[in-house]
Amino acid sequence: MATPQRSPRDIIGEADAEYQRLAEQHRQYEAKLHELSRSPYHSSEDLIEEIQLKKMKLHVKDEMERIASRVHSARARHSQ
Repeated sequence: MATPQRSPRDIIGEADAEYQRLAEQHRQYEAKLHELSRSPYHSSEDLIEEIQLKKMKLHVKDEMERIASRVHSARARHSQ
């Protein structure tokens, strides 16, 4: 029976606590954005919060990508 192949991000997430923390933060920002999008009316505060959440979510994703790149580079060096 074939085992499902894990993505590199799954492997990184298991190995790096900071990556796990950032992934959880990313999920929380996404959930808040989803909550905001469900409202038919948005106050100016809601719009500002949405912009801030999107920026924070993007920042967290950039940090996750840096960690993934660092881990990938380290593994490539070790495999040579």
